[in-house]
Amino acid sequence: MASRLNPYLSFRDDARQAMEFYKGVFGGTLTLNTFGEFGSPEGADADKVMHAQLEAENGFTLMASDTPAGMEHNPGTNISVSLSGDDADDLRGYWDKLSDGGTVTVPFEKQMWGDEFGACVDKFGIPWMVNVVHG
Repeated sequence: MASRLNPYLSFRDDARQAMEFYKGVFGGTLTLNTFGEFGSPEGADADKVMHAQLEAENGFTLMASDTPAGMEHNPGTNISVSLSGDDADDLRGYWDKLSDGGTVTVPFEKQMWGDEFGACVDKFGIPWMVNVVHG
């Protein structure tokens, strides 16, 4: 297996719902494992997601987990997930789904550098940037 770099998203309690949402956005295969499956079947976190991985057919990979009780969860603004390329139809489609129910922070439109770009925070609190390269 080749090395790869991909986002690993952390949620308080809704990793399952978020990853199912992202599967609806990107398609692909979603695998989920709970803390209960890995040694804590009766614990308070038994039904929480210990590890989730979405492998989309286009090569995109997202990983995520819930934060166990007692561990700190501090969503921040120091990272965004970026989608970019020249497939305008695909990227606009991702934008429409990701921004639906979320907050648009930069409208998806032509920017001064010539590309179409938008930024949003999805309904699960994850910041996204989408850029369609022109020229």
